Amino acid sequence: MTDNDIHDAIIVGGGSTGLSAALQLARLRFRVLVLDSDAPRNRFAAHMHGVLGRDHTSPLALLADGRRELSRYDVEVRQDAASTASRDDELFTVTTDSGAALRARAVLVATGASDTLPDVPGVTERWGRGVHHCPFCDGWENRGKRIGVLAESAESFHQIRMLRRLSDRVTVLSHGPTPFDESQLAHFAAAGIALDDRVLDRVLTTDEGIRGAAFDDDGEIALDALFVSPRATPRDDILVALSAERVEAFGRTWAGVDAMGRTSVPGLWAAGNVVNPMLGVAASIAAGATAGYGMVAELLMA
Repeated sequence: MTDNDIHDAIIVGGGSTGLSAALQLARLRFRVLVLDSDAPRNRFAAHMHGVLGRDHTSPLALLADGRRELSRYDVEVRQDAASTASRDDELFTVTTDSGAALRARAVLVATGASDTLPDVPGVTERWGRGVHHCPFCDGWENRGKRIGVLAESAESFHQIRMLRRLSDRVTVLSHGPTPFDESQLAHFAAAGIALDDRVLDRVLTTDEGIRGAAFDDDGEIALDALFVSPRATPRDDILVALSAERVEAFGRTWAGVDAMGRTSVPGLWAAGNVVNPMLGVAASIAAGATAGYGMVAELLMA
């Protein structure tokens, strides 16, 4: 193996985080390879919001533009998923689904997270089109409309309060006995937020979105949008394979990183939704850039 076979950095994940990190590294003339499985978390949404300069534009168009920008710096973005990785002699080997074994001095994992949606018929079918989870991302577009919130735990309280700022027609659907305490229920009553504890049977859909929800007692409620709280799972097989230390967060274990994105493994970095599912596109771009800055500093010292 020659030096020409070794990348300075392999970035696993070609979403907004990974491409942002690649840009910082490439502009300092480091040799960077991006591996992309082409399955960004927000691919179900037609538009992204709250991203300065790109508000209400396609998230997939943002990634396409990012890849075009990286071509100025001879960054290769390869459509191939990383299946596993190992580290020896201060070099990483990343093995891909296609069978390639790629070597690098540093690795950034930016593979994001996947969402497990509530098991109610119609939710998956209209995910990103009438069914949403983030008031920052999709709340404004539903201002003044009939909004339902599927709230199976008290953790939805903050989400409900944000949505009430956008509409005075908010209904909490607890899908059974309410998880909220007396003070939270009092807040709902004072704010004019309706509460329905019937068990949901299905979401009533249209070609473009939803029109309501049906209950197991054959009753129905009219809705224009439904907000849910999916369970996020990190796509972190590479971090597990490399034995990065883990921390408890967001109700499960995630790879632990410092403020720059360093893991416990020298030369291994992680950023974006793979370590923090709460980050939107704007914050994910920033997390990628921050990791890129840190990787540059570390590579210069090697």
